Amino acid sequence: MIDPSSHLVVVRGGGDLGSGVIWRLGRVGFPVVVLELERPLTVRRTVAYSSAITNGRITIDGIESRRVATPDEAVATARDGAVAVFAADDLPSFPTEPSIMIDARLAKQNLDTAIDQAPFVVGLGPGFSAGTDCDAVIETMRGHRLGRVIWDGPAAPNTGVPGEIGGASGDRLLRAEHDGILDWDAAFGDAVEPNQVLGHIDRNPITARIAGTVRGLLLPGPVTSGLKIGDVDPRFDPAAIHEISDKALSIGGGVLEAVLVWLGRTQQ
Repeated sequence: MIDPSSHLVVVRGGGDLGSGVIWRLGRVGFPVVVLELERPLTVRRTVAYSSAITNGRITIDGIESRRVATPDEAVATARDGAVAVFAADDLPSFPTEPSIMIDARLAKQNLDTAIDQAPFVVGLGPGFSAGTDCDAVIETMRGHRLGRVIWDGPAAPNTGVPGEIGGASGDRLLRAEHDGILDWDAAFGDAVEPNQVLGHIDRNPITARIAGTVRGLLLPGPVTSGLKIGDVDPRFDPAAIHEISDKALSIGGGVLEAVLVWLGRTQQ
């Protein structure tokens, strides 16, 4: 019988999609450590475990996370039942070697993940090839293959076109048009109209391109041109800003399937 509590999982990236993975694994009892940047680039911060970096802790649908200061504290916190969130650019050395490592940074390329970094390595989306730089890849493109486990070969290539939500695709996303310092006037859950000013980068206004509910806002601070900084949901459902998305849960389900298949094979 598989005992999830005996298998430490390290997830690199605690953004909204990675948080669907973290939530699924935590829900069934895997101890999880999340590695994040000191200033996370997460936009949907209300449903992202990366928010523990700035807030100290966050609970998402019953699964609590806490920021920790050391690898030892990370493992102890994960073993205690909370998701441990640790600021680290690189893979640290843990007192207990992880059984499973998941790259959930969604960089659309393989930054530094290798198949030998843990007994079982999973990559999310474009940039990874199962059997080469990881053991399994999870499809992240919306459509009938979303969340599928790929055991041989790559995920679908990055199209550069965001998935459609409520009839809107690229228009729902906000990107920095300039380098500078980001500051917001809008808040999570605000109902906004097209051309409404939501904030500024230095003195340059950031305007909504569609009507909807603000569900994504990058942390204020320095940004570079082209960086994703916000998200407007055209479905006008403020409650949804606190719910893990269907896409994140589907990807999380794919990861959980891959992990359980691997554990089933290794324990035969």
